[in-house]
Amino acid sequence: MAASTDRIEKRVLLRAPRDRVWRAISDAKQFGAWFGVEFEGGFVAGARVVGRIAPTKVDPEIAQAQEPYSGMAFEFHVDRVEPMRLFSFRWHPYAIDSNVDYSNEPMTLVAFTLEDAGGDTMFTITESGFDGIPLARRAEALEANDEGWTAQARLIEKYLALAVE
Repeated sequence: MAASTDRIEKRVLLRAPRDRVWRAISDAKQFGAWFGVEFEGGFVAGARVVGRIAPTKVDPEIAQAQEPYSGMAFEFHVDRVEPMRLFSFRWHPYAIDSNVDYSNEPMTLVAFTLEDAGGDTMFTITESGFDGIPLARRAEALEANDEGWTAQARLIEKYLALAVE
């Protein structure tokens, strides 16, 4: 479980140059391949991006866990795109119940930041704003996303280890 009630932060040293990591997080097709989503468009600051959950292409075990959600609508709103440094978006965290309308809830902010670390890249994932999520689902959303970001950090590592782009 996360130490904060409002924020999750994960840091991982990725064995890839910064430009390679940047493409993996800022190109919708590459992002979707490791994250587990097929997007209908690209990432542009200020834009709403929609897609469908499609199990990750880089880890069969995580893909199997994502399979029950396959085809489910997925969306986020691109917040900032600062090449080679920051990609951020807003979304409704742990919005997995198709019978619930999450549109009136506040969104959390997810930020991916990149820093040089020799020839490698320090990748930081931060999600904040959980204190604004309705109390009835706040703790569950925080815990699920804390576990989810740990898994996503492993997925991007595996994706970057592949030779393909």
